[in-house]
Amino acid sequence: MSITEIAIKRPTLVVVIFTVLAILGITCYTKLNYELVPKLSFPALSITTTYPGASANEVESSVTKKLEDALSSLENVKSMQSTSQEGLSSITIELESSADANLAVQDAQRKINAMVADFPTGVKSPSINKFSSDEMPVIKLGVTAKIAPTKLYLLTDNQIKSQLSKLNGVGQVSLVGGNEREIKININKSKLDAYKITISQVYQAIYNSNIEMPTGKIESDVKQYTVRLLGKIKSLDEFRNTTVSRTTSGSSIKLSDIAEIVDGIAEQTNLNKINGKNSIGIIIQKQTDANTVDVCKRVKEQLKLLENQYSDYQLKFDIASDNSTYTLASANAVMEDLGFAILLVAFVMFIFLHSIRNSFIVLISIPASIISVFIAMYIFNFSLNLLTLMALSLLIGILVDDSIVVLENIHRHLEMGKDKRKAALDGRNEISFTAVAITMVDVVVFLPLSLVFGMIGNMLREFSLVIVFATLMSLFVSFTVTPLLASRFSKIQDYTKKSIIGKFSAWIETTFKKIVGYYERILQWCLNHRKTVYLTVTVLIIISFSLVGMGLVGTAFMNDGDQGEFIIKLEGEPQNTVYQTTQLTQNVENILLKKPEVVKVFSNIGYSSSDFGTGSGVNNKSEITVNLVSKDKRTMSVEQFAAMIKKEVQEIPGLKVSATPTSMNGNADDAPIQVLLRGPDVNKLFEIGDSVMKIIKEIPGTNDVKLSIDKSKPELQIKLDREKMEQLGLNVQQVGSTLNLALAGNTDLQYSEGADDFDINVQFDQFNRKKIDDVGSLTFLNNQSKVVELKNFATIIQSLGPNKLERYDRISSLTVKCSVYGRPVGTVGNEIKTAIKEKIHTPEITIDYKGQMERQADAFSSLFTAIAFALILVYLVMVALYNSYLYPFVVLFSIPVAIIGALFALALSGESLTIFSMVGMIMLIGLVCKNAILIVDFANKFREKGLAVKEALIEAGKERLRPILMTTLSMIFGMLPIALASGASAETKNGLAWVIIGGLTSSLFFTLILVPSVYMTMEKYKEKFKKIFSRKKQIIAVESSI
Repeated sequence: MSITEIAIKRPTLVVVIFTVLAILGITCYTKLNYELVPKLSFPALSITTTYPGASANEVESSVTKKLEDALSSLENVKSMQSTSQEGLSSITIELESSADANLAVQDAQRKINAMVADFPTGVKSPSINKFSSDEMPVIKLGVTAKIAPTKLYLLTDNQIKSQLSKLNGVGQVSLVGGNEREIKININKSKLDAYKITISQVYQAIYNSNIEMPTGKIESDVKQYTVRLLGKIKSLDEFRNTTVSRTTSGSSIKLSDIAEIVDGIAEQTNLNKINGKNSIGIIIQKQTDANTVDVCKRVKEQLKLLENQYSDYQLKFDIASDNSTYTLASANAVMEDLGFAILLVAFVMFIFLHSIRNSFIVLISIPASIISVFIAMYIFNFSLNLLTLMALSLLIGILVDDSIVVLENIHRHLEMGKDKRKAALDGRNEISFTAVAITMVDVVVFLPLSLVFGMIGNMLREFSLVIVFATLMSLFVSFTVTPLLASRFSKIQDYTKKSIIGKFSAWIETTFKKIVGYYERILQWCLNHRKTVYLTVTVLIIISFSLVGMGLVGTAFMNDGDQGEFIIKLEGEPQNTVYQTTQLTQNVENILLKKPEVVKVFSNIGYSSSDFGTGSGVNNKSEITVNLVSKDKRTMSVEQFAAMIKKEVQEIPGLKVSATPTSMNGNADDAPIQVLLRGPDVNKLFEIGDSVMKIIKEIPGTNDVKLSIDKSKPELQIKLDREKMEQLGLNVQQVGSTLNLALAGNTDLQYSEGADDFDINVQFDQFNRKKIDDVGSLTFLNNQSKVVELKNFATIIQSLGPNKLERYDRISSLTVKCSVYGRPVGTVGNEIKTAIKEKIHTPEITIDYKGQMERQADAFSSLFTAIAFALILVYLVMVALYNSYLYPFVVLFSIPVAIIGALFALALSGESLTIFSMVGMIMLIGLVCKNAILIVDFANKFREKGLAVKEALIEAGKERLRPILMTTLSMIFGMLPIALASGASAETKNGLAWVIIGGLTSSLFFTLILVPSVYMTMEKYKEKFKKIFSRKKQIIAVESSI
């Protein structure tokens, strides 16, 4: 007994099965996470090491190279990139996609522990972290209150931060800006010199007077006591009265005699502003597996509670960026597209089936298939993201295919005079193998996408498997629910002209018969003029591919949606202070706040997120996150608005600026094109780098062309005379630590007040740190207790040093970066590649392409492999269907004609060839092959009944025209809402939808003509070969008889 027989004879069983699936599906749906994109797990490590006060050259030679040597033996390393800058070494290791990042972290830690003793004194312990794109910031906000700035910082750091950190799903909470309380001990150098004391002596005296420590324990017969020394200084007056040293006469020298003790704020290395007003910035990251929407919701609820809790302080939170808003908007936009698609498909069903009940029988397959998919999504830990929701909206046309084919064949049997049950059973049995075949074609087309590795694989795995699950479910529905409903409710429609529906149905049938007549005449002509058909199709294919070659269809990795947010990155002169950067940033804020489209301006000064991903203190840099009104309330896109602002900001002197829309992962990729130069000679790298910059600037569409390394950082180099130092009784470590203490200060000491600890910063007064001569007059205490000035044993030289040094795979490197505006990134990238290949020939310098160019090349390579694999699998499925190796080739001829329409659709709609457009091409393989399968399958059946090849093909075309039109038009109409969508994340999906619409349209016209023509040609040659072989057999038989 077949599954269809069981469904027809025991309908209650089908009802129970689908009721259980519906309950489980709805339950699983409520438990799915909301994300913007699927979880992207890049196996990568970052090793960060600080070396306070060291130059970029010193960091590279003393720290970076040693770490690289130790880590080079790690397994599964794909690439190693390092950056050495003043006081900081950063190494990023990209692992192979199959590598286990946790094991790599443990292995790296062991290797670093084995060599950490080789570091110079002063190098801090390296920190190792795994990189995860899922831990990007989800909310950025500013906090203000009507209390003293230092109290607000203390409240934010101690209370607000801890209350936000404890929320479920919150990973890390970082603070930017704010006034942190600090006890400053500003030492007067002239007084220090008068008393003949060094700054090191002062620091040691403060340290010795501010100690709290356990000193042991005493035990009696009854009790045990821990003894603790309470030597911490409790007030600023105690500090002032601390004895630093004694004069020769024995009188004490107090700290207040040589220094000013101030209860002040720490030196601000970064500042935060929101809409031009000072605030404390709070950046919240979620945990890897947390739900973005839920985390943001919990955070916002907690913020309201905190505002109420501290209402006396008039505490206010101002959210500048909220990822959940765009994520939900994208999800809602897809749901709207889904709803429109269902309505349009229903309309197509009604036109062809002339009955609301028959349309309902087909449409019931959509919810029956989709609701079950949520169970599989929950089991496989998929999320509701842009790609899985897009897959669901693309499924609308696919899911009705099987039910359309089955129901249409059941109707054919009803018209033969069979009763409902007999017609349902026979109609399904006759078409069962074909239905399985066209479903398996869809499955094998998308299955290779789930096996692709790398970033593209992570993105498309969930997308492809959702389609596979739903398609298999739709086959089950077409074998159970569709024949069951047809056996109960389906009937032959009587087209009476008494009702409006009847008149409309009669008109449709008359029109359809005319179309069938036209098609029959066209097909007969084409079968008689097959060479003309082949020539026409070949010419159209060549023209369509030339659209890409001529640049009418651009290439790009992917189109980021208009999130209404962009990031401005500002860079002043290398010697600029935070105060100067603040002034420049304020000028930009004033420009922004005058624009009616701008809603929020969130500024981080002394901060650069592009340095090592997490942001680092850079005095001459700042970042401004700008939020705009929704795109339906403005006349230009976020990209156009950002370009306009950039043009205005560039008029401010002494400022480099980039303005880039926010990408899907929350970052602003201001350098999608990166040309990596590698070689042993750094000077040669800069020489070639300048040449590459000139070439890139000549390419239309390039902007912000720059080198990754700036050579203009001013520095003072102190050259020591070691012979004199030895004579004077000094050593390098002593000199270095004293210089660091005097000029950079030392905050290792703590001042306690209640439960809070505050840094004590011991350094020279600002007036003693202004001139170069101040460095030369610094004093040191030698081993004979005599005071010696720095200029007596050292020479101070002014120079320009590199702000940082880069290495790639342990070879010195330099990257030329640029942004692109107004043209597809891939197209510009290809032009740059060609120009560099023609004009630069340097064997000692290796040139590679990174950024979006590398990602696009990897993605397209992976997708082309998936297409090849899909074609092989489709062929094998059809070999099983036809029990022939020849007929599947006939079906495959439907694929090239789909590409004609796909590329023309991209050119006419102005879309680029992106990874999603490529996915649309892969999708077309399954969709257009199904139409060809229907024609070839029925042509074979008619030939079995004794018809000649030509008559069989004409009859098969006429017989299958209705289901082919129904399936194709339902898919085209289902794609229209996505192609014409303008809501959140629409830009990502438009190209894919236009590819499918264009491909199906051209395929609809050409497959109905080309496939029968190729079938007939192959049969003709098949007969010729048979005659040749039969003649040979006859000759051999005659010869053997002789």
